Amino acid sequence: MNRLVNSQSPYLLQHAQNPVDWWPWSPEAFEEARKRDVPVLLSVGYASCHWCHVMAHESFEDDDTAAYLNAHFVPVKVDREERPDVDAVYMEAVQAATGHGGWPMTVFLTPDAEPFYFGTYFPPEPRHGSPSFQQVLEGVTTAWTDRREEVAEVAGRIVADLAGRSLVHGGDGVPGESEVAQALLGLTREYDEQHGGFGGAPKFPPAMAVEFLLRHYARTGAEGALQMAADTCAAMARGGIYDQLGGGFARYSVDREWIVPHFEKMLYDNALLCRVYAHLWRATGSDEARRIALETADFMVRELRTAEGGFASALDADSEDAEGRHVEGAFYVWTPEQLREVLGEDDAAFAAAYFGVTEEGTFEEGASVLRLPGDTGPVDAARVAGVRARLLAARDERPHPGRDDKVVAAWNGLAIAALAETGAYFDRPDLVERATEAADLLVRVHLGEVARLTRTSKDGRAGDNAGVLEDYGDVAEGFLALAAVTGEGAWLEFAGFLLDIVLEQFTGEGGQLYDTAHDAEQLIRRPQDPTDSATPSGWTAAAGALLSYAAYTGSEAHRTAAEGALGVVKALGPRVPRFVGWGLAVAEALLDGPREVAVAGPVGGELHRTALLGRAPGAVVAAGEGAGAGAEFPLLVDRPLVGGEPTAYVCRHFVCDAPTTDAGELAGKLGG
Repeated sequence: MNRLVNSQSPYLLQHAQNPVDWWPWSPEAFEEARKRDVPVLLSVGYASCHWCHVMAHESFEDDDTAAYLNAHFVPVKVDREERPDVDAVYMEAVQAATGHGGWPMTVFLTPDAEPFYFGTYFPPEPRHGSPSFQQVLEGVTTAWTDRREEVAEVAGRIVADLAGRSLVHGGDGVPGESEVAQALLGLTREYDEQHGGFGGAPKFPPAMAVEFLLRHYARTGAEGALQMAADTCAAMARGGIYDQLGGGFARYSVDREWIVPHFEKMLYDNALLCRVYAHLWRATGSDEARRIALETADFMVRELRTAEGGFASALDADSEDAEGRHVEGAFYVWTPEQLREVLGEDDAAFAAAYFGVTEEGTFEEGASVLRLPGDTGPVDAARVAGVRARLLAARDERPHPGRDDKVVAAWNGLAIAALAETGAYFDRPDLVERATEAADLLVRVHLGEVARLTRTSKDGRAGDNAGVLEDYGDVAEGFLALAAVTGEGAWLEFAGFLLDIVLEQFTGEGGQLYDTAHDAEQLIRRPQDPTDSATPSGWTAAAGALLSYAAYTGSEAHRTAAEGALGVVKALGPRVPRFVGWGLAVAEALLDGPREVAVAGPVGGELHRTALLGRAPGAVVAAGEGAGAGAEFPLLVDRPLVGGEPTAYVCRHFVCDAPTTDAGELAGKLGG
């Protein structure tokens, strides 16, 4: 047992029984390294990371390896989901030094936290040109003992290089039609016309880029943008990356055809994709998009919701197979024989053809990932539903993947937005209730008495790590979506409170944003990354929420901050559109206004629903009736009923259309 035993993090707790004498990231750990005059081994991962588990089993659970580590290093273990700032700083160094990155991340530091040697997964013996972990440890020890000046020189050079990467400003002005058009052209060049999505293998679900394409289509009518979005979503929905039995998406596909996933299921992917499919349905009326949005929402509620009303971070890729081995994908894959055991000969043959289960298998050891290859011709929908229900019930008897129960503020913000909108679109008030309960948890536990966001909580208890920019941006986004759907102005007020902290604590001169607050722990570099990874960057998430809040309130300070932040999209959008998709989506909202829709009438009424279903990019919606409505939403001030009937007002760019009481006319004003 080591110092991690008192941690909240499920990932750190996985290592609490290691013979390695792990320390959590703390000043005390570096003081210990300074006192002993040894380097720090920094190991970064997360609870559902497959190769993190592999390296832990091979090396960190090995007594001899642990003994060497403990004698020559101060080992520090970090959950990247708890400390994205620590992860970002050292991942940037790893990528700069090696040309690639990933988890587990293995970095050797001086006692001043300066990195000098890097890697990711190291095997227990030399393999495929990679040294063994023991060889790496011995090599670093020798360098530290015999070539200390060289180590110091390398560390100093790396730190200086990182410091020089700071973005002085976001760019010159906001992105306009030219930059958006260049970004669209760049996406078109990288588009996989045969299989959907962008680039080759491994292929990640491009939720932010698809959101940009849908908004661009809504604003300009560009059919090519819609086609890329729709075809990508269809390919993912029919592929193995989507759980054909239980709903929800895996992290990514190991191939370009979406057949075999990396099986971990993350809250953030499913929240983003749930919202994207709901928006695709809003644009096209696709039955498949509606089904996927609802199934993904139901998956999040069923599998990830915690007892306190928040949403857990992830499900593991690994689980026990029939032989008791802990292997990747065991919960999800099927052999023809397993189908026959559950379904009998006839239905098993039908299911094998329908779900693409072959004798040789599409995964490992003759097993197949369920997908919809689409070459079965017309099928009996009732038979499909029956087969799916029986397979799901049988699968539920298998050992389930582990769950990372910590609640991450940012990802819960994304889930709140997705569930609120999906619930509103498809008349599922239960989903809106689940979104509201998660929002309540964030206010009650993550804001608490300190009036600053805490990054994580577990079992209803706030963690020790401060929220970063993505937490503030994504939670504000979720609160704004909830305000639009519920008509409860308190969520607008909470969003404003968070965004004021963004202005005060995360914003530099010239409009650039930082990932950590001005008063946060000082690392070797203040992290600052405007590009999307698996989630919207904190930079562009904050820009989008700032823009929406300004549209709701008329706040010039928030709009100016949004425009300042979007300067980086002007610079990066034409060059790397795949990696600034959310920023481009926000740029579409800016180019469209965004439109401000005030519905003087009942929440949930026809006009309110019509407003929510409007396709105008980034449009904000306020609904309410009676004398108190204006107190809830500034947009509703001086918005009377016309002829005693519910009335909608649409404004943008300081110009308002004539009010209307007709839902069809309102839909026309909003691209519906």
